[in-house]
Amino acid sequence: MNTQTPVTFDPGTDSSNFRAALGTFVTGVTVVTTDTPEGPVAIVANSFASVSLNPPLVLWSPAKSSRRFEHFAGARRFAVHVLAADQRDICRAIIESKTAIAKVPTHLSHCGMPIIEGALATFECNLEATHDAGDHVIVVGRVTKAHHGGGDPLVFHGGKYGAFQEQ
Repeated sequence: MNTQTPVTFDPGTDSSNFRAALGTFVTGVTVVTTDTPEGPVAIVANSFASVSLNPPLVLWSPAKSSRRFEHFAGARRFAVHVLAADQRDICRAIIESKTAIAKVPTHLSHCGMPIIEGALATFECNLEATHDAGDHVIVVGRVTKAHHGGGDPLVFHGGKYGAFQEQ
């Protein structure tokens, strides 16, 4: 039961409380990879969601302010990886460097996309659509191949990484 007194605010003028409110939603942690002329590039994203089963569509939303934005906003192909609880070091490395994916255990998919070994699920996608969304872009991908296995997910809540625990 929540014992804190709720804070009411205007999200248009109070971005700090807006961010805190958004942080109450627990998300999984994903890494999106793509291949570029400079080699493979990766970005961490918690803005991943399923869109449709038929056709198979997913979305994620890179920030326009990201130094990696140019690599992903127009990428024709990309792969979204749902990280396992024991892959926090991969997440940390990719946050620090867009080329850290080169040091992560991967294999190439049938179409040359870097696929992270040990991810709980991977969705290989072709770009379906993009939509402007304020300081982000919504990227919709048509899933052409997917993989999944068992294990506990890496989760993000309140600005911290953790693991899912059943009660």
